[in-house]
Amino acid sequence: MKIKSANFVMSNSNVAKCPKELLPEYAFIGRSNVGKSSLINMLTQRKSLAKTSGRPGKTQLINHFKINENWFLVDLPGYGYARVSKKDKKTFQKYITDYFLERQQLVCAFVLVDIRHEPQKVDLEFMEWMGENQIPFCLIFTKADKLKPKAIENHVNTYLKALLEGVWEEAPKYFVTSSSNGLGKEELLAFIEDININYFKEIK
Repeated sequence: MKIKSANFVMSNSNVAKCPKELLPEYAFIGRSNVGKSSLINMLTQRKSLAKTSGRPGKTQLINHFKINENWFLVDLPGYGYARVSKKDKKTFQKYITDYFLERQQLVCAFVLVDIRHEPQKVDLEFMEWMGENQIPFCLIFTKADKLKPKAIENHVNTYLKALLEGVWEEAPKYFVTSSSNGLGKEELLAFIEDININYFKEIK
């Protein structure tokens, strides 16, 4: 898939106010500082479509971007970030939860994790919640340019093992990416394109 257009549509914290168009949506979510905004900018070839920041918790709303006029990329707030009040955290978690449970246009979520780190409890718990609620998702490993190929393989295997030792009978589909060198871009966009083709066939 070639990204020909990528436009910001809206930000809000109320799922009921999200775009009404029946276009497929792909939501990107992960812990703060996982490289979510950088990945979105790399995929869309826009330097500042999603705002990047060194400060955790910068994204604090549901952000909709229309891609190629036929699907939405949704940038969601990070979970497990510091430096926001407990009250705010509950508010963010509430509309993140509402989005996943209520948004009928959502066809797949992408849960981002930093490939350099050991499996984190908050990530594993979030993915378990997604599975329990039958929300389709894939795993995206970010910042792969920070590791050598053998280390990438080892870290991925460690993560998949942690998932399979938990509640999962089989590991979710995953992608290894780098915003710095474009690793994983073609595979990820091809995956989205395949889903879109089937989506539009079904609604005809």
